[in-house]
Amino acid sequence: MTNLHLHLSLFLLCLTPSFSLYQPAYLDSPSQFVDMVYHMGPVLTSPINLYPIWYGQWNPNPQSIIRDFLLSLSSFSLPSPSVPEWWHTATQYTDQTNSNVTSFFNIISEHHDTNYSHGNSLTRLSIQSVINSAVTDYPNPLPLDPTNGVYLVLSSPEVQVQDFCRAVCGFHYFTFPSIVGTTVPYAWIGHSGTQCPGTCAYPFAAPPSGSGYQILGSPNGDIATDGMISVIAHELAEMATNPYINGWYAGDDPTAPNEIGDLCEGIYGTGGGGGFVGNVFKSSDGVGYNLNGVNGRKFLVQWIWDRVRQNCYGPNAVVN
Repeated sequence: MTNLHLHLSLFLLCLTPSFSLYQPAYLDSPSQFVDMVYHMGPVLTSPINLYPIWYGQWNPNPQSIIRDFLLSLSSFSLPSPSVPEWWHTATQYTDQTNSNVTSFFNIISEHHDTNYSHGNSLTRLSIQSVINSAVTDYPNPLPLDPTNGVYLVLSSPEVQVQDFCRAVCGFHYFTFPSIVGTTVPYAWIGHSGTQCPGTCAYPFAAPPSGSGYQILGSPNGDIATDGMISVIAHELAEMATNPYINGWYAGDDPTAPNEIGDLCEGIYGTGGGGGFVGNVFKSSDGVGYNLNGVNGRKFLVQWIWDRVRQNCYGPNAVVN
């Protein structure tokens, strides 16, 4: 097999490890059953340069919510519990040199693909072609940044993506040089507003699987976009700790790894799991959040696996 065929085979097998359909989680207390293992590959230790690619027709308000979340990641003066405090759990993970995952993010440049360069129905593999179009666009291409770059393909509500709403709400992987020209980590996250808010914007919309789930008001008044925030956070944490599918994950099969976000889906606070989001802040009108961001924003973001505590954790955890 050629290297491209090998990459394609692994790519197709590995596309399930990411933010999947809502599954109640339970690992908010120390667990001896999770063996989070380092597989000797790189993690993202240098400051991360973010390159959002807005694919399709985006309105300014949801873009502003997402942009404010990304800007919050390295805004260290925010009141607690904050987005940077949430990210601190990801920085516990190290590489072979014992260097930690970075705490620093910069939005370097954005690309607006309003003309659907690859149509309004995308395959998983064609997400890489969207990135290629962005970095080769004339006259304003995105920089191709193989050293510190992370590319976020964010599809608008009308864009359909293979397996979206059926198997995944987002995924991350790395680009193939044969398509993009180099290898860089990337993620795709879809806007579920007109397609599956109950699937990909829980807990702001009820899952289609039935009753008994705790539903909260969205902190920024946009159910689907607030749902996207947690998926974006999930994918960023997994890209930073497992960018090339040979970093940190539980299990022995790289085609089906349990990454630091996968283990904690559905947990947003102490006691979360089984349809209960956990102990989070709630306003009198039912709006729920667990993190503070820039410009007075509030966000509700799932917890991630804490390597030291050996359980899912976030900065809004209730201390006994």
